Amino acid sequence: MNLRLLVALTVVVFLAAWWLTGRIRRYALSQRLLDIPNVRSSHAVATPRGGGMAIVLAVLVALPIASALGLLAWPLVSGLVGGGALVAVVGFVDDHRHIAPRWRLLGHVVAAVWVLSWVGGLPPLRLEGFALDLGWVGHGLAALYLVWLLNLTNFMDGIDGLAGVETITVCLSDVLLYVLAGPPGSTPWVAPLVLASATMGFLVWNWPPARIFMGDAGSGFLGLMLGALSLQAAWAAPATFWSWIILLGVFIVDATVTLTVRVIGGERFYEAHRSHAYQHAAKRRGAHRPVTLAVGAINFCWLLPIAVLVALGWFNGPVGVLVAYAPLVATALWLRAGRRTAP
Repeated sequence: MNLRLLVALTVVVFLAAWWLTGRIRRYALSQRLLDIPNVRSSHAVATPRGGGMAIVLAVLVALPIASALGLLAWPLVSGLVGGGALVAVVGFVDDHRHIAPRWRLLGHVVAAVWVLSWVGGLPPLRLEGFALDLGWVGHGLAALYLVWLLNLTNFMDGIDGLAGVETITVCLSDVLLYVLAGPPGSTPWVAPLVLASATMGFLVWNWPPARIFMGDAGSGFLGLMLGALSLQAAWAAPATFWSWIILLGVFIVDATVTLTVRVIGGERFYEAHRSHAYQHAAKRRGAHRPVTLAVGAINFCWLLPIAVLVALGWFNGPVGVLVAYAPLVATALWLRAGRRTAP
């Protein structure tokens, strides 16, 4: 691989996302496309939204270029570009004019099916040295996984910088996993590196206090990308699928615990709310930055070491997930995830 070429690509992607975010912010201000604070918001100042489209545009252009340069296989690029573009379009339209939930969900399902058709669906899962092939049932579960991940990323994009830090730390951790446990000569890690670079460019504008928000188009796109890359990683190095599930733990646990508690409590789970663990934490601290930094620290200092042990085969995958998630679940419950908070 031409490392100089790869470095140049990632730098250009970063600069493109940074520049595009600034242009989108100017457009949003001129058109009054603002996120107005309400009782369910975690911010107090009207802020432009839709900046995540900068990530979308930078990545959708960069991935085909990477394929043309021989850095990525075309089937992976086709899956990511096609599925990601559809989710971004649905989110963009929903950001500007409301789309009925059923049509939004249909778009998400179609995007998930498109991705799976190119990456090969759910690979056989490694359990205690055995490969468990779930066939069409597994592909259905993989589609559900992608749809849930892209929606929960949208749910978790509620305070400044959080979704960006999550994406960057998970993607950079995946690059390390590929270096340590991936097959020699393979380069699927170029895709997460491109995604991380574009997100860094946007994060310059979204870092607390944010000057622009991501919007549904950006958060849904990131969620689908992360899910698709986790499945691709599992095909390249089976043990790394469990590593991805571990690395995504903060978002998966917070969103899942919050939803479960709300359903058990008789809440309408589909209604907007401000009861995620990270939102309670931000309210307690009175600021977004400490929570965003804490998530980055958890990813690098707690989840990454366990993910590495699993990827290297020194730790059982499902057991590693349980060990990694246990304190996250306890923390979410301690922060009263899913419980109503006073305005």
